[in-house]
Amino acid sequence: MDKLVIAIVQDQDASILIEEVTKANFRVTKLSSSGGFLKSGNTTLLMGVQEDQVKDLLKIIEKNCKTREVATSLLTVTMPGESYAPYPVNVTVGGATVFILDVDQYIRY
Repeated sequence: MDKLVIAIVQDQDASILIEEVTKANFRVTKLSSSGGFLKSGNTTLLMGVQEDQVKDLLKIIEKNCKTREVATSLLTVTMPGESYAPYPVNVTVGGATVFILDVDQYIRY
């Protein structure tokens, strides 16, 4: 059965991942997206593959989408009339969120 692989990755990982995926002869569609905890830019990749190709594709995604720590500041809530104070925290970002869906029909023109 054919599969639709949806990978949500950080923008900074997207370019190299797309390059590596296409180098391995996979077709990929790129969608810009955003969201998550830091409201940072993400890229959603759509890839239609045959079932026996899924493992190879997942290896490429895993190799090119690593987690990393970034420093950010959160605002602490204070009592009314007081000012907000930034609170620095390290947050783990990156990696990839991958969904693999069965496809009833996959047509390529």
